[in-house]
Amino acid sequence: MEITLTSKKQAWLHAFRLRTLPLALSSIFMGSILAAREGVLRWDVLVLASLTTVLLQVLSNLANDYGDSVHGADNADRKGPIRAVQSGVISPSEMKRAMIICGFLSLICGLWLLYAAFDDLLAFLGFLALGLLAIFAAINYTSGKNPYGYMGLGDLSVFLFFGLSGVLGTYFLHSGEFDLWVLLPACALGFFSMSVLNINNIRDIESDRVAGKKSIPVRIGRTAAVHYNWALILGGNLSMALFLGYGNTLGGFSFLLVLPLMLSVGRGVQLANSAAKTDPYLKKMALSTLLWVVAFGIGYLFF
Repeated sequence: MEITLTSKKQAWLHAFRLRTLPLALSSIFMGSILAAREGVLRWDVLVLASLTTVLLQVLSNLANDYGDSVHGADNADRKGPIRAVQSGVISPSEMKRAMIICGFLSLICGLWLLYAAFDDLLAFLGFLALGLLAIFAAINYTSGKNPYGYMGLGDLSVFLFFGLSGVLGTYFLHSGEFDLWVLLPACALGFFSMSVLNINNIRDIESDRVAGKKSIPVRIGRTAAVHYNWALILGGNLSMALFLGYGNTLGGFSFLLVLPLMLSVGRGVQLANSAAKTDPYLKKMALSTLLWVVAFGIGYLFF
């Protein structure tokens, strides 16, 4: 937690927040695993969707760094890791330029993905609109005049983009069709992504309260936020169990191998009595989610 940024290179790498990328890729991998099971996996879609998602996640991280510094959530009293703009090593104008570049690259990569995936103009335009909405959401989480993250809507956004649209959208890009039952694994990824955000907000609860950022933990208090975190972890695993039970595909229950790791994250967040002790569980939950998807995929595809 105690990090001093002393160079531009270190500050930019810190601003990219590479530890969030496993979570961003989890929904892409989940949609691709489901498509592979149906024999419709497309490697070009997997690669381009992964690249687009990574760029959108980095854009969101840069916008979050910029927005929280501008709106006062990143201040001298903040207990979380120092931010690049907050440190003074990167200026707000430099961060805005980086956001523009990253947004442009994500748009170009997204257009390439849609061009590769679709021959149908209507589907192309529909997913283009969804992509532009994703860019808007990434930028306006904590930046802009009315950032929705400060109104406590971050959890809903994460559920929609990292869960529903991430998994359902990826599956559709591969297969060209929707499957209603894919909603269950999509919800699972949405719940886990909300858990990562919730852990972040539990860590920053005091500084967010001072800055007027009405996250879920600020609204309901730390104790209720911990209970909420347990509900998200257990709800995600239950969603997948229902999906596999319906399809009678027992091999996919290999995701249970990662359940103890997720439970240890939930318990760790519950017992942590400071921001410094809460912070490591952000990375652990993000990595646990990716491992959960990989474990599920191995069992689902090969057993």
